Amino acid sequence: MTNRTRAEAALKDIFADDFRIGAAVNPLTIRTQEELLAYHFNSITAENEMKFASVQPEEGAYTFDEADRIAAFARKHGMAMRGHTLVWHNQSTGWLFEDKQGNPVDRATLLERMKSHIHTVVGRYKGEIYAWDVVNEVIADEGDDLLRRSKWLDIAGPEFIARAFEYAHEADPGAALFYNDYNEAHPGKRDKIYTLVKSLLDQGVPIHGIGLQAHWNLYDPSLDNIRAALDKYASLGLQLQLTELDMSMFRFDDKRTDVAEPTAEMLELQAERYEAVFRLLKEYRDAITSVTFWGAADDYTWLNDFPVRGRKNWPFLFDEQHDPKPAFHRIAAL
Repeated sequence: MTNRTRAEAALKDIFADDFRIGAAVNPLTIRTQEELLAYHFNSITAENEMKFASVQPEEGAYTFDEADRIAAFARKHGMAMRGHTLVWHNQSTGWLFEDKQGNPVDRATLLERMKSHIHTVVGRYKGEIYAWDVVNEVIADEGDDLLRRSKWLDIAGPEFIARAFEYAHEADPGAALFYNDYNEAHPGKRDKIYTLVKSLLDQGVPIHGIGLQAHWNLYDPSLDNIRAALDKYASLGLQLQLTELDMSMFRFDDKRTDVAEPTAEMLELQAERYEAVFRLLKEYRDAITSVTFWGAADDYTWLNDFPVRGRKNWPFLFDEQHDPKPAFHRIAAL
């Protein structure tokens, strides 16, 4: 950790009366960004280190070293910690859905494996992780189907969603449990997410919040659609959290690879966009309890090479040297 003295106010102090300010981290960034993270953020999320494939790559063989390292970082700096994620169609290992002969397991076996995993992982961090993304991205993006096709759905049926929340609540009754998804402000998917979560509430499932991933860009989604989504989700009486916020410089279908650094115009557009978004989020601070960025500074982002290989992106409030960008100064003045 450097002894650098930062001139700017800390994000966690700027929004102390509104919501927690979080960042996704990994074993690299807790070293390379430690000073920035400790100064500005009061919550962290493990980027990949608590996902199924990371902590239980083989049945019963748990590997918690990297997850524990991140949890220790949170303790060292007095940060809250979100858990991400327990049940997802990605980053789940093949053994989970198969028997020893490679055939699909039956429903009871899959649910028992899920229960064992959730009890072990949530139980390990009981009282330390205050919120979990229990179920991640089960809503179908297109068409009339409510749920995404997955091995979870094919084998266990829709009930696996409710069971996951019940098992997590058993493992840590004090943790806030979230459903988490992307494209959450697009009207069609927004309505499906609402339908799913309302159905869980109607069944008495212990769900406490909706996670809006908020992988947004300079142009999409519209502020009107973000507001409509916040209104609709908040009407359920649950807490809302932005869980994976970043502000890409490029539209999703922009395939350019010739931008070596952000232009002054791009930085200004990003500043205007962040200012408008945070102004809106502050209006909903009674419902929004946390805003977590999917990273902290432009030296590390999953958007490098995604969705366009070989392309750099600059989605955060801090540049590659961890200095505040125009977007930071704009939201700090709200």
